[in-house]
Amino acid sequence: MSGIVAILHADGAPVDRQLVDRMTAAMTFRGPDAQDVWVEGAVGLGHALFRTTRESTDERQPFSLDGRVWIVADARVDDREALIDRIDRIDRIEVLDASDRARLIRAPDVELILRAYAAWGERCVEHLLGDFAFVVWDAPRRRLFAARDHFGVKPLFYARRGDCLLLGNTLDSLRCHPLVGDTLNEQAIGDFLLFGYNLDLATTVFQEIQRLPPAHTLTWSDRSLRTSRYWRLPVEEPLRYARPDDYVEQFGELLRVSIRDRLRTDSLAVSMSGGLDSTAIAATAVHQLRNGGSEPSVRAQCVVYDRLIPDDERHYARLAAEALGVPLEYFVADEYRLFEGWDRPGLKRPEPVNDPFLAVSADRFARLSASSRVMLYGEPADNLFWPATAADMLSGMPPGDVIRAVWRCWRTQKRRPPLGLGIQRRLKAWLGRMPAMVYPPWLNPEFEARAALRDRFELGVRPRPEVAHPMHPIAHRSLTESAVSTFIEGLDPGFTQIPLEFRYPFLDVRLVRFVLALPPIPWCVDKHLMRTLMVGVLPEEVRRRPKTPLSASPYCALLRDPREHWVDRFRPVPELTPFVERRAIPKVAHEVNVDVAWSNLLPLTLDHWMRTNLQTGNAHEG
Repeated sequence: MSGIVAILHADGAPVDRQLVDRMTAAMTFRGPDAQDVWVEGAVGLGHALFRTTRESTDERQPFSLDGRVWIVADARVDDREALIDRIDRIDRIEVLDASDRARLIRAPDVELILRAYAAWGERCVEHLLGDFAFVVWDAPRRRLFAARDHFGVKPLFYARRGDCLLLGNTLDSLRCHPLVGDTLNEQAIGDFLLFGYNLDLATTVFQEIQRLPPAHTLTWSDRSLRTSRYWRLPVEEPLRYARPDDYVEQFGELLRVSIRDRLRTDSLAVSMSGGLDSTAIAATAVHQLRNGGSEPSVRAQCVVYDRLIPDDERHYARLAAEALGVPLEYFVADEYRLFEGWDRPGLKRPEPVNDPFLAVSADRFARLSASSRVMLYGEPADNLFWPATAADMLSGMPPGDVIRAVWRCWRTQKRRPPLGLGIQRRLKAWLGRMPAMVYPPWLNPEFEARAALRDRFELGVRPRPEVAHPMHPIAHRSLTESAVSTFIEGLDPGFTQIPLEFRYPFLDVRLVRFVLALPPIPWCVDKHLMRTLMVGVLPEEVRRRPKTPLSASPYCALLRDPREHWVDRFRPVPELTPFVERRAIPKVAHEVNVDVAWSNLLPLTLDHWMRTNLQTGNAHEG
């Protein structure tokens, strides 16, 4: 989760070392262990280190093997030994002897990435697994090369201002450069007001700063800049195993491999609700640590409501924690108010965030970061296992397989496959809290017309995927759209300002490819595959628990409280007026429809962000 920054002057002008120092210092909150810079002529690199793997004990960045090719990286490389084997077989580099190999096994991830670049050049990304964002300056070739991981777990931004190219994984660091202004990207603002996030994976809320999309590389050479995609979520032939147990065993092995690659830390936490996804991750992690001969030092945390709304997470999480023998902390959220603490510096976010309960996540993660540096997180399992309609699922299966799958579903789950799951519900499935889309009545008409927001709304409601997966269309689409990427980026330390790295076992490329090649019936219906894997591992009450969102909306529960009615009286900052007609926003006090309430709170959310990011006033109530 280290912070990285790079500056390149295409005209050859020397880079100001003090400027690189300032931009690196702006990332101290995410890299408190060490900060260092390297500047040579027209290139400067900065790095703020946060050690999250055992191999990073002696890590130093910026890093070079020969003093000519330099790298800064925020990375965790998976399947390290296989990568070292492939590097060893490349004829163009010196064959590793036994001592070199033993040292590489213990080397930090940044060194493996640079050795991969030395072996394969720009095609090194085809050999990398894990979560990564990195920038390489190749002086002999006068080439700058950068890349971002397959699912975009690690963010990477860039800006080209005249002859100056800037890159980094922290927006506020890039904004420290004097050539980068605060002009807003109207399309991103429109997307936020319509959907709560930016649909465009290649832009940010600032017009002059771009986002490198997931699975993309960026190359500067010969005074030209290009980006290219190196990987797409595959559509493969369906798996056909002879025995049903083979599906379960293979999935279990891939889940264990995914979690093992994410256990390279001595300070682990698990976000563990009482649901299937997080408890399955916790159980697999605990069992792997015990099988390795050590008593796991794992800390689990669960957010609960005891009074505000009906909530049984405490009960199910306790059952799982007791069965696994791990300590469980309950983070009680009843006393938090809407937009509580949004004036606190620690809740400042580099882009707008559609979460009136931002203080809940900020405080719980800050508490965890005091004793843990890494958290395993169960998202986005709902997206991965989310099937489409029965007709979609069955259309790619031979008739004999259909009959056997339906019978197996009936025999194991005592029900027929579901007949339909609407596309409109795909975002509600994501964490159980994304709303149905409601076109707002309060958009400024000139802005609405200029940004073609009605057309944009149709694009968001009825997206047209590049590839239609024959059996997992919603899962495939949701993993490639921006909703999941936005959620994950929102937990990156560059956004939260909290030194806590999130790792997502269900976003492992190997695991995702396997699940998307499964016959969806019965394995993806009600997560049958994972429930079968957890037989004898989790308590039956937890294993059989149906997927249930919160029984009531905390938003609407609080909107009945007179102390929250100030939300209907807020005075907007001037910067909001070009986008929103304040008088057209309906009152949200006592609103019982969570989708309507969520939509009509977005202008207030944007107003809060503008106050803290655009140096505006701080009056709220009229």
